[in-house]
Amino acid sequence: MSCILNIETSTNVCSVSVSQDGACIFSQEDHEGPNHAVKLGTFVDEALSFADSHAIPLDAVAVSCGPGSYTGLRIGASMAKGICFGQDLKLIAVPTLELMAVPVLLREEVEEGALLCPMIDARRMEVYSAVYDRALHEVRGIQADVVDAETYREYLDRGPVYFFGNGAEKCMEVINHPNARLIKGVEPLAKWMFPIAERRIAQEKYEDVAYFVPFYLKDFVAHQPKKLL
Repeated sequence: MSCILNIETSTNVCSVSVSQDGACIFSQEDHEGPNHAVKLGTFVDEALSFADSHAIPLDAVAVSCGPGSYTGLRIGASMAKGICFGQDLKLIAVPTLELMAVPVLLREEVEEGALLCPMIDARRMEVYSAVYDRALHEVRGIQADVVDAETYREYLDRGPVYFFGNGAEKCMEVINHPNARLIKGVEPLAKWMFPIAERRIAQEKYEDVAYFVPFYLKDFVAHQPKKLL
């Protein structure tokens, strides 16, 4: 198994953790944000000091890749890339919406055959969302949704759908379906990144450190010559 430095900055919460052998062994969180520019460097220094003091060599850095806050994702990605360059480490991208499903699966009693729909607030009745099954297989990819009664009906008509994240509660009144379930208090945090990050390592699914960008810039970068980036 691997030792991973995990960085999560996609929302107002700033969090950093160290995971090893399928467990979180160090974690720091700031919920008073957005304070990423102030807190992230301190948290990373503390995490690296913890790993050094316990003689635990890092194997990779995992960072949330969005969707989420433009500024937060940029700060997190810059920090992660800097560490990877400086210490010659692998870089792992963890989709924010997939990450949010981890604590739901670990802590909640999710009904058999249910689907998971994490939501990140995009203001008004708009959210970024995706749909996953209980094995975290993608049923519907990440989209920017304007939520009304029909947005998720095809999934709700099949069975229970769990909605959670900072965009979920505002949507429940308009979704208004007997199969809709709301879970409050779910946030993307670094301490929950290790199951996804370790799966990426097993798959040898790493990012190119030089050209990695978060979710919000992917379409732009795809159309630019690399020599311009």
